[in-house]
Amino acid sequence: MSTARDRVVDAIITHARYVLATCVVVIVAAGIWGVEVVSTLSLGGYSDPHSQAAQVDDIVDAQFGRTVPDVAIVYTPTDGRGVDDIGDVVADNLARIDPGLLVRAPTTYWNVPPAFTTGLVSFDRRSALAVLTFNGDEGTRIKAYRDIAEARSIDGIDVQFGGFSVIANAYNTEARADLIRAETITFPVLMVLLLLIFGGVTAAAIPLCIGGLSILGSLAVMRVLTMFTEVSVFATNIATLVSLGMAVDYSLFVLTRFREEIRDGASTADAVRRTMRTAGRTVAFSGLLLVCGFIGMLIFPQAMVRSLGYGGMAAVAAAAFVSLTALPAALALLGPRINSLSWRSGAIERGDARAERFWGSVASAVMRRPVVVAVAIIAFLALLSAPVFGATLGDLDHKGLPQDSPARVATDTLFSDFPLANSGVTVMIQSTDGGQPDSRSVQLVVDEVSDVDGIAAAAPGGVADDYAVVRAILTSPDRTQGALATVDSIREIAPPEGTVIMIGGPTALSQDGIDSIYGTVPWMFAIMIAATFVVTTAAFRSIVLSIKAIVMAMISLAATFGVLTWIFVDGHGAGAVGITRGPLQATMSILILAVVFGLSTDYEIFLLSRIVEAHDRGASTRDAVRIGASRTGRVVTAAALLLITVTAAFSLSELAMMRLLGIGVIVGLILDATVVRMLLVPALVTLMGEANWWLHPKKSVPESDTTARDKDTQNVG
Repeated sequence: MSTARDRVVDAIITHARYVLATCVVVIVAAGIWGVEVVSTLSLGGYSDPHSQAAQVDDIVDAQFGRTVPDVAIVYTPTDGRGVDDIGDVVADNLARIDPGLLVRAPTTYWNVPPAFTTGLVSFDRRSALAVLTFNGDEGTRIKAYRDIAEARSIDGIDVQFGGFSVIANAYNTEARADLIRAETITFPVLMVLLLLIFGGVTAAAIPLCIGGLSILGSLAVMRVLTMFTEVSVFATNIATLVSLGMAVDYSLFVLTRFREEIRDGASTADAVRRTMRTAGRTVAFSGLLLVCGFIGMLIFPQAMVRSLGYGGMAAVAAAAFVSLTALPAALALLGPRINSLSWRSGAIERGDARAERFWGSVASAVMRRPVVVAVAIIAFLALLSAPVFGATLGDLDHKGLPQDSPARVATDTLFSDFPLANSGVTVMIQSTDGGQPDSRSVQLVVDEVSDVDGIAAAAPGGVADDYAVVRAILTSPDRTQGALATVDSIREIAPPEGTVIMIGGPTALSQDGIDSIYGTVPWMFAIMIAATFVVTTAAFRSIVLSIKAIVMAMISLAATFGVLTWIFVDGHGAGAVGITRGPLQATMSILILAVVFGLSTDYEIFLLSRIVEAHDRGASTRDAVRIGASRTGRVVTAAALLLITVTAAFSLSELAMMRLLGIGVIVGLILDATVVRMLLVPALVTLMGEANWWLHPKKSVPESDTTARDKDTQNVG
């Protein structure tokens, strides 16, 4: 009986030229329009706008104006003058800044009362500071820094820029450079690998074409998204990584199955139909599974995290759409010519046959001792997972930039020479009865805050109708471990009777953001697991296999983050990969969770789909495992290798957060495509035996499939 899917495939085959031409023209046109998304992407989105610190800052800023500096400029004379001699020329230069960009005139060493100059001059008095506070939201303030930076150079004076807006801009600039570098490196390397995998130019070129179309499609979708929500500049990197990687993987799955059908004697039309009924169905479910992984990112309060989720979803949707429309149309037009431009007659068939024999023998060896294999691999993965209990998450900071980055060098200078030039802590005191806090309560809070370790000074900062403000200066730079510990101590202060205390400032904002991520991650897992269970149950028609797929994905995740913790947090090999030891960057850690979880279930569904397909044809569980492993071993390994290649280009980034992403995905792929997918899964499926098919419906077996079953059994038996 013909299904809607079959009718769609028949229409693609019948109108292949029209379908292919339409896809190419529409996607290329949309992609050209979508490239402009770069100019509309957000430069901010790092903080949680609903956190206590954000609420305090918004309330206080609305009443008194923003007081937190965005940029600190370090002036160091290089022509023999001292800092006291350059005040006029610095003031003249700063006066050229558009006043509309600033909350107030710049605060400098030269224009404050002498009692306040201590924090604005270095210990050796060779350098002095000016601090700028910009108007607008986070993204607007970062852009304002970019607008004023170039004109701040002064002859005879070394000018350095530090501060959060400078650091965030450095990240954004490097992200764009990473994208160009990755695309330049990736496509040639992928072409070489695809030539080796497919043994012919025609088959090797198709995945790259599908990948290019997918990138253009994802950019168009992202530009549409910018019309409705904030999308981070980093989303373009993620969209490129995921769309290219998944398009190449999907093309590999479909092409491999199509060539298999052609080799078995099917006509072009029948080969396309069978391919889309099997590999095409797997691609569709795979796309849904990856989207499930990214859906969990949409519940985080940080706009940057959500936008990375949007970028991932756009990329997967584009890759799946092109692979299910343009690709089958191209195959219908090419037919047996898919194997053209091969350098050796019969090389493709011989390579496929060798791979099937090898992976079939691996599966057979695993099934002879499934208990030993399962226990050994679980113990190995448990060992890799052990460091994960020491994992900590951290915010974006200057240590994630290259060591020679001007923003990092300037920030290090600020930390070492101007420790008191920080934004400090804002303590807001509110009365529980809604009135203005009395002066005695405010003074009690000032005294308590002053006594906290890590506070250089604290003083009243103003009174409004229903709250009072206390400003505190830290002895440690903003967002450092010392500053975070001090904020923790302030949070422990018992408020005077009849009042409540709320904490604001950059360090508290960073701390609240990390806390919100810790609190949201369990909900992310719940969404991913529930959505994945529904999709895999629909794909496998087996509850047991669905649960096992989710458990395997969680095992891969634990082992991946164990390795990342060992490298990035514990510092083993940190120098070799060019990063500074410290907490895992929170945003990229969430993205790794989504990507590795999605890819784990992606390869799982590809392997188990072939096992289920063989079982539906009447094969026993052991024969089904052997057939599935033999037919997918080479393609899963090749798919992982290709995706590792795409990801490796991003692991060469100068940014520690992008290296974290690259290394995390690579580790996850290696573990998942080898020990988990091709060893542990066959062992567990064998051990569970007929329990795999609990609630799995019996299917009628078409005669053609019965013939295929017999042939499969002969090939791998």
